[in-house]
Amino acid sequence: MVKRFVLVLILVLVVPVSAFAATVKVRIEGKSQTLFGPTEITVTASNALDALEQASIIGELYYHVTQSSFGPFVDQVGRYGGSGSSGWVFKVDDASPPVGADKVALQDGDRVLWYFADFGPTGGPPTLSIKASGKGCYTATAFDDSAKAAGVSGLTWHVGSKKTAPGTTGTAYCPGKHAGLLVRATATNAVRSNAVK
Repeated sequence: MVKRFVLVLILVLVVPVSAFAATVKVRIEGKSQTLFGPTEITVTASNALDALEQASIIGELYYHVTQSSFGPFVDQVGRYGGSGSSGWVFKVDDASPPVGADKVALQDGDRVLWYFADFGPTGGPPTLSIKASGKGCYTATAFDDSAKAAGVSGLTWHVGSKKTAPGTTGTAYCPGKHAGLLVRATATNAVRSNAVK
């Protein structure tokens, strides 16, 4: 029994950290444009900070971390650093975790979004997410920090580089033939959506 326990303990200590990593999707939305992974790139990461690291390697993207009493804090991605009530935050599966990015243990299939945000009295802006909803149609949903559906105004659909018709969240948008073009959504005071083919 003691030998079995010692063997298990040795295996736990020897197993590399990457063995605890998950296969996740990651996207980075900057202040004025998508910086990485509009279609959400697959990486292997153990936590949300590691997902940012993997994205920075693949996308050759600069980011900076400051150590604080609460742990590591991302204070800059790309050209823009945070200041005052603006800065870099993240969500996992559309929710803002109540812990630092290095403390969020990711699971296979999680979606990690890093984004630049201006914060107000009620928190950060809603984040948009779109999904294919059948036969060339798409739906958009806006999420607040707790991953609950949020209302947005001025929703606009984009096909390729063109703005198309205005829309609303929860309503199907069917742009017709758009082979090879990405579809995404923007809204007033909301973080841009992912892009879907």
